[in-house]
Amino acid sequence: MAASVVKTPKCPRRGSAKEQQSKASPKSNNESNNWHWWILLASVFLITFATRFYKVTEPDHICWDETHFGKMGSWYINRTFFFDVHPPLGKMLIGLSGYLTGYNGTFPFEKPGDKYNETAYQGMRYFCTTLGALIMPMGFDTVYDLTRSHEAALLSAAYLIFDVGLLTLNQYILLDPILLFFMMGSVWGMVKISKATASGGSYSVRWWFWLFLTGTMLSCTISVKFVGLFVVLLVGLHTATELWLILGDLGQPIVETLKQIACRAIALILWPILLYTLFFYIHLSVLNRSGNGDGFYSSAFQSRLIGNSLYNASMPRDVAYGSVVTIKNHKTGGGYLHSHFHLYPKGSGARQQQITTYTHKDDNNKWVIKPHNKQRLPKDKLQLLRHGDLVRLEHLVTKRNLHSHSEPAPMTKKHLQVTGYGESGVGDANDVWRVLIVGGKVNETVHTVTSRLMLIHYLQNCALTSSGKQLPKWGFEQQEVSCNLNVRDKYAHWNVEDNEHKLLPSVSFSVYAPGFFARFLESHAVMLQGNAGLKPKEGEVTSRPWQWPINYRGQFFSGSSYRIYLLGNPVIWWSNLVFLALFVAVFLGNAILEQRRAGQARALVRSQADSEDSEPSTTDVPLCTCCPEEQQLLSRPREEHRDPLGAAAWLFVGWLLHYLPFWAMGRVLYFHHYFPALIFNSLLTGVMFHHIIQSLPRWIQHVLLGGLLSLIVYSFALFSPLAYGMSGPLANEPNSTMHSLKWLSTWEF
Repeated sequence: MAASVVKTPKCPRRGSAKEQQSKASPKSNNESNNWHWWILLASVFLITFATRFYKVTEPDHICWDETHFGKMGSWYINRTFFFDVHPPLGKMLIGLSGYLTGYNGTFPFEKPGDKYNETAYQGMRYFCTTLGALIMPMGFDTVYDLTRSHEAALLSAAYLIFDVGLLTLNQYILLDPILLFFMMGSVWGMVKISKATASGGSYSVRWWFWLFLTGTMLSCTISVKFVGLFVVLLVGLHTATELWLILGDLGQPIVETLKQIACRAIALILWPILLYTLFFYIHLSVLNRSGNGDGFYSSAFQSRLIGNSLYNASMPRDVAYGSVVTIKNHKTGGGYLHSHFHLYPKGSGARQQQITTYTHKDDNNKWVIKPHNKQRLPKDKLQLLRHGDLVRLEHLVTKRNLHSHSEPAPMTKKHLQVTGYGESGVGDANDVWRVLIVGGKVNETVHTVTSRLMLIHYLQNCALTSSGKQLPKWGFEQQEVSCNLNVRDKYAHWNVEDNEHKLLPSVSFSVYAPGFFARFLESHAVMLQGNAGLKPKEGEVTSRPWQWPINYRGQFFSGSSYRIYLLGNPVIWWSNLVFLALFVAVFLGNAILEQRRAGQARALVRSQADSEDSEPSTTDVPLCTCCPEEQQLLSRPREEHRDPLGAAAWLFVGWLLHYLPFWAMGRVLYFHHYFPALIFNSLLTGVMFHHIIQSLPRWIQHVLLGGLLSLIVYSFALFSPLAYGMSGPLANEPNSTMHSLKWLSTWEF
């Protein structure tokens, strides 16, 4: 009989008395928690809106990028097409808010510092500020759901409310408050879905609501700025992790996992894509009038814009000698072949007339096609331009010919310089170019718009190309044109856009007009190219990612007598870094400890198995059935929103996703790019504070929380003039009221 008895170790269950106490009166505890939660949420709302709407209409002049986004809002009201590197939703909402609050779209928004005077700009500021103010209540509820801690939720909300940098960014006509609102909404929805799923509420009306709300928020985030992709990645990783845990739940059939995948694919993939496409359809439908951004797009795209020279245009289909044409680089966002009377400066090749590409319509984009061996053809003689012809291109305004020679190009030194040369159309043999149709046949006629052309220099055997490099101030920041000895250069393709010739019959241009999806794809190609090529303006303050978390340098929003300076609250930003470091240390330490405990549990299981193998048993007894602690080590719970360290880990991933990619970006960067990551860091701070102090007596927890809250409120009072407006001497002057607050020499307020 002794051989049939399996002895299993008895493991005392910790905390059972506390669990019984908590189960004794769950209703009263829940009612108390709900009451506290509502009081705290109301307080967060009141304090947030009080701090955000105080002086929201001051200063009454353009601040920083209001000059861009206010202007773009005006263009939506006027239905004027423009180019921008960001998707359209944020600017459409700014325009809509202005229209609904009485703004008529006529203010020019020329430069920062210009007075608004009688312009109804207030509604657009109120709209952006409202969205920015809603971030804090969502952050409060998100942290509460992750931790079930009022202290953690309140501290995270306070870190967001009392940061003067976030306050500054929320009060103006900018994309940032709109972006941050939708980003925070995406994270809020992600946590709500997780909570509903873990509590067994899948497929309920509430579950579906949060699922589609999250998909909507994700779509809106990336429809404001492409950096919204980072929160899409976060929600995608979180969803994949949840699905993996559902798959590992042996209490659920495999069909449950497939249902969850299908539901989330509909709400978090298909629905956001549909919305994103809808936003662009509205954008392209509203902006149907020609504007200053037409030239960034293809000739066919422009033919859909009312007022553009190509809209409902009739012009010759064929190109002939004597035609006055504009020649557009065929790459995405390519400009027009352009010249003007200005010369290349000393040290940039021969001091001859500049040749560039320019993205705006201009008479300086017009060229006359001439035979290579004659000045002009007789006026009554018509000769079509064909594949392989030798030509000269004379600039209509300056009367100089398109020319190249063996001098290096000003920016791309491996290419040859292209200039305007000659007088009244008379030059030399270096003005001769061979016209080739890409994929063309002998004697094939060159057609307007549809023919892709290469211009090969007759003597140098190089291809006319647009390198994409921006010229300095002496070239008016237009794009360099050069001649590439590698004639396979993909940027060496051009097309004729405008075509004037008295002897050629005209045809309707409407046949070239593209449909919605063609314009949708081209819009993305142009935006992505423009985003990658952003360069700082002269005198503009830029920054690098290493400077952002340490609050190294701020940025002026208004530099007149009423100064606004974007800078984070140093107490909040620097303590955020402390809690970030604490998280990494605690998480790694906890991972090592759990791995050691799991090893002990596995060793215990193996020793039990060995003892049973040595003594045959007729009784099947589960291994370690009375050791719940060891079993938990081998099977982690699904309800991560009750695990503060697991919640902090997801917020840390959010911070990484919104910060690290900027290190790899070659485009110009600014201080405000860090604020999405800052929100995750501030939420992480609240969670880690709760995790660290939760084992302390309640009175000590309240003392620590009260002390930290008092410190950040006091620091907000000190630094709030940066957001609400400063006047008088700068902080570097001893008699300035802000002198004592210049803690770093790089702060310029």
